[in-house]
Amino acid sequence: MIVLVGFLGAGKTTVGRLLAARLDLPFRDADHVLVERQGRSVAEVFAADGEAAFRTLEHEVVDDLLAGEDAVVALGGGAVEHPGTQRSLAALPVRRPGAEVVLLEVDLAEARARVGDDPGRPMLARPDLAAVHARRLPSFARVASRVVATAGRSPAEVADAVLRAGETGRDA
Repeated sequence: MIVLVGFLGAGKTTVGRLLAARLDLPFRDADHVLVERQGRSVAEVFAADGEAAFRTLEHEVVDDLLAGEDAVVALGGGAVEHPGTQRSLAALPVRRPGAEVVLLEVDLAEARARVGDDPGRPMLARPDLAAVHARRLPSFARVASRVVATAGRSPAEVADAVLRAGETGRDA
């Protein structure tokens, strides 16, 4: 199992699909699973229920995915802010030997450029987006067993880097 974490625009879904195809594993996107279960978009859940309720629902989805079949799993950018999700990710290598949590690093400027003004991403409307990005960086680092930089790389190059990243915890 490979779990991809990182800020919005890091390429978790795109890279995850590529990795899943290369590894002949199913791909699971936590946000997509949550939308299927709720019958509403992420933006609708945020608007109707608030971010705290969304994070609780997201945590339930993440726990189910981590306990499920071997897969490449992409988490939402804020999933690591939920303490339960942090604990679940920290326990993953013990529960599933060989499983990895890979941080796809992206700086804020590149993340914004990649996602543009996507109305399906409620985080983009936050005036404190830079503070949110800075606040999440330590959580990403805490849960990741490996870090792969995405700057200046195509999704295929990022997937290659994930697959070849060595024991140092960083990609080459």
